[in-house]
Amino acid sequence: MSSDAPPGPRGGAVATRLDGRGIAAAVVANTLWGLLPAFWAAMAPAGPVEILAQRIVWTTLIMFGVLTFVHGWGELRGLRARTWSAIATGALLITLNWGGFIVAVQLGWVLDAALGYFVSPLVSVLLGVFVLRERLRPAQWVAVAVGAVAVAVVAIENGRIPWIAIVLSVSFGLYGLIKKTVPVGATAGLTAEGIVLGPIALTVAVVLVVTGHGTFATHGAGHAALMVASGFATVAPLLLYGIGARRVPLTVTGLLMYVNPVLQFLYAVVVAHEDMPAGRWIGFGLVWVALAVFSVDMLHTDRRRRATAA
Repeated sequence: MSSDAPPGPRGGAVATRLDGRGIAAAVVANTLWGLLPAFWAAMAPAGPVEILAQRIVWTTLIMFGVLTFVHGWGELRGLRARTWSAIATGALLITLNWGGFIVAVQLGWVLDAALGYFVSPLVSVLLGVFVLRERLRPAQWVAVAVGAVAVAVVAIENGRIPWIAIVLSVSFGLYGLIKKTVPVGATAGLTAEGIVLGPIALTVAVVLVVTGHGTFATHGAGHAALMVASGFATVAPLLLYGIGARRVPLTVTGLLMYVNPVLQFLYAVVVAHEDMPAGRWIGFGLVWVALAVFSVDMLHTDRRRRATAA
């Protein structure tokens, strides 16, 4: 499964120019991800375990159909045990990411979730340093440092460590790192993760229904339809994002991914009326400064690379 905001496209040609349809697809994809808090909240009184299990089950079934339609099962034949191990690790990480996000919605901590997705690009940069031995440019170090201060400010204001933000950003970053090592395309990879997670999720979903602890069969057709729709809510933005990633430069798709946490932030403040004291405003302000530094540096570096190539 992919996260509620994927770590980036894999495989295929990399787009080098702007394309209206590609930008539209990427914007719609990130908008759909940004609206997910309202979708998960609408599933009450279902608990996070049931929502997560149902989401995995229906996403897996849909992806089986998609991979069959595009004749993509050949990608999964003959994969080595080491590759399946990496797929399983990624599947566990995205389960943690999805579960953490659903818990955040149910606890009324969507601001923490938004913070996690705002900070996740900086976490990915740090993972590149410590795992891939990449070297950061000075501006990137500034962005990471400001981002760390921002998280500390939010923690002090909250009176607790924003563990939801940390879980989401770290699991998201590690998932992206794992995906770099898996030699399959996005569609086949998502289906493979479903092969790993699907049987477990189906077992959990059935046990909840049989023991009377689930809501799928007891809260009407509309509620059950929402559960089924969770699969489409997962697959649709992923497919749209894939279209955008093939048509639009990576720098642009990277910037458009901020639409997701911005909408989560607005949902938390405007719809869910989460508390937003001065300290939180300062913390989020610092995050936005860090992301501005990071984005400007990314665009400047990409422009220089293109000029050198030309």
